[in-house]
Amino acid sequence: MKSSITTLVLFILLATSSGIVQSADIPISKFGGVPNSDITQALANAWNEACQSATASKIIIPSGQYRMKAVAVKGPCKAPIELYVDGTIIAPPNPKDLNNEWQWVKFEYVDFLTISGSGVFDGQGATAWKQNDCGKNPNCARLSMNFGFNFVKHSVVGSITSKDSKNFNVDILGCQNFTFDGFKISNPGNSINTDGIHMGRSTDVKILNTNIATGDDCISIGDGSVQTTISNVKCGPGHGISVGSLGKFTTELPVQDLTVKQVTFTNTDNGLRIKTWPSAPGTSPISGLTYQDITMINVKNPIIIDQEYCPWNQCSKQSPSKIKISNVTFKNIRGTSGTQEGVSLICSSGVPCEGVVLSDVDLTFNGSPATAVCRNAKPMIQGKSPKCTAPAA
Repeated sequence: MKSSITTLVLFILLATSSGIVQSADIPISKFGGVPNSDITQALANAWNEACQSATASKIIIPSGQYRMKAVAVKGPCKAPIELYVDGTIIAPPNPKDLNNEWQWVKFEYVDFLTISGSGVFDGQGATAWKQNDCGKNPNCARLSMNFGFNFVKHSVVGSITSKDSKNFNVDILGCQNFTFDGFKISNPGNSINTDGIHMGRSTDVKILNTNIATGDDCISIGDGSVQTTISNVKCGPGHGISVGSLGKFTTELPVQDLTVKQVTFTNTDNGLRIKTWPSAPGTSPISGLTYQDITMINVKNPIIIDQEYCPWNQCSKQSPSKIKISNVTFKNIRGTSGTQEGVSLICSSGVPCEGVVLSDVDLTFNGSPATAVCRNAKPMIQGKSPKCTAPAA
């Protein structure tokens, strides 16, 4: 009887609380934001009203097509805010029209943010991709990402779409308890440097039920990423899910406690990749990574640890990477490899990999079992998994 009374009291408290925080609608049209118009200022005004409200607010951008230049909205705000988007919001195609901003749409210092609806944020990146020479030119022009989330906490991004970003689609920095659920990213495979979701210095980021097509890493995990969960994600085209690249800077923080499960890679350059720079000063370790229940469909490099990562010959390989990689499990990885070497574990000679497990890794190449090559790594082999051989000289 006591338990029933306690349950009833909790129900009444929850019901009362939910009545207090019901959101007030703020349509973008209240500030002149109508279809086929520029809503840059209208969104800023709507955000300012919502942020000052003592009760929860819902900013509404209904169906239709809208233009928008770079927008940065900030907290802290007094109550939760939902941004509900059903329309298509279009960025200027010319990168210069975004005023050298790192992100087209930026959220900073916000708690309890929800972005919902079925809307599309179209970065119109085709012109920028043609101009992108950042791989070879350290003084290249800045190209804006579609979204930036800086120091955002206890927040959710739902089933909106990021389309044709000029640079990364999403950049996450300093966030906590931040979830993407049902999110979509749509970039062609030839779009340069358009990582799907990049994160760093963040704790408890979850990427769930998300489809990513892009021209670079579907998800890239930078330094200081802790307790990251990636589940039920489809990746392709793209370069797979990468930890790194790491090691370039002494200020980097460790990466730890990553779980990747129930992910399908289709026609990607890589599947599961960890990459660190040789001849670089960074020493922050990578540890506690679990990759489980993964499907590979014609993936060129399904499993790869590359501690000699050096794109465009931008570095020397005279000294080994100083990044220690440990406690990494690959379990129930199945499907087809686009190359004979389905597993490549090229670890540092200075700090060899430890605690690597290959458990039920069943990959084929042209109908025959794919092989594994290992250097400075002695993985534990469990179930039907390839045994290590030395890489070709």
